[in-house]
Amino acid sequence: MKTILVTGGAGFIGANFVLQQRQVSDIRIINLDKLTYAGNLVTLKSLESDPLHVFVRGDIGDRALIQDLFVRYRPNAILNFAAETHVDRSIDGPDAFIQTNVVGTFHLLEETREYWRKLAEDAKASFRFLHVSTDEVFGSLGPNDPAFSETTPYTPNSPYSASKASSDHLVRAYFHTYGLPTLITNCSNNYGPYQFPEKLIPLMILNAIEGKPLPIYGDGQNIRDWLFVEDHCRAIALVLSQGIPGETYNVGGGAERTNLWLVQQLCAILDELRPDSAQVPHHQLISYVTDRPGHDRRYAIDFSKLERELGWSPLEDIESGLRKTVQWYLDRSDWCQEVTSQNYERQRLGLKS
Repeated sequence: MKTILVTGGAGFIGANFVLQQRQVSDIRIINLDKLTYAGNLVTLKSLESDPLHVFVRGDIGDRALIQDLFVRYRPNAILNFAAETHVDRSIDGPDAFIQTNVVGTFHLLEETREYWRKLAEDAKASFRFLHVSTDEVFGSLGPNDPAFSETTPYTPNSPYSASKASSDHLVRAYFHTYGLPTLITNCSNNYGPYQFPEKLIPLMILNAIEGKPLPIYGDGQNIRDWLFVEDHCRAIALVLSQGIPGETYNVGGGAERTNLWLVQQLCAILDELRPDSAQVPHHQLISYVTDRPGHDRRYAIDFSKLERELGWSPLEDIESGLRKTVQWYLDRSDWCQEVTSQNYERQRLGLKS
């Protein structure tokens, strides 16, 4: 039986990957997650009795725990989603980002290297360590600059992106120095089901439903390349199975849009799906707030390498993906309430209600 150790598998992208894989494959998944604010077991409820999904609460920086998981489950691959990811939080408190994204990744690499070194030759050859990263490591683009490619120099501009750039460099170094068969993916902005409500798209949807302001940074003209999370998960599975060790693959949605366009589109979809709402037209809730420090102006991903070499391209365009996402949040108010409730927060921290 093939076994994958997935770290950060209760977070947004990690949980979507786990759920997708349990539908399409018979791989056993050992799911290690620290259960910080954005990681939760509510998303994984459907897998509670699944014998091929084993959840372990813990930190990638806990080397004794990682050693124990290697001994008990003998994974054929490591898929590292574990990371602190929110730029605003990294500005307010960068320490957690350095500890998890840099130090934690280092500890995970060290334990993986020791485990991999002792494998039989055929197992060593087929083993993979896939590190999931972001396009934010490349910095900011001008309006006419070409999209980020795999050879774009790193110029991170926030504590978050700097910590992810550091972890990418570590992963690359472990391939070139030790021969550990690593892979790196750098993705554009993800959206879709199960995203924690502090991120832009779910925040705008839920605020609009409740008649709260829809705050947009600066002039709203910051551009992002939007990628539907299920498309991203398909790309990760493909890179894990067919990617060449030592290589990096960019994953993008081919959907550059301004933040203002995005929020206006969400409002238009809500107007259509909730025509009787007192908030119609929802765009009247849009407000502009002071821009955040170091706010990158534009991101864009060139994913032609992934398309050319592995045959991947996104199935969802931005319009269909946003419609699916809005409908999901309208249908899953129970999930939103549960992951943001005080009771959930107390349960996550192991406190009595």
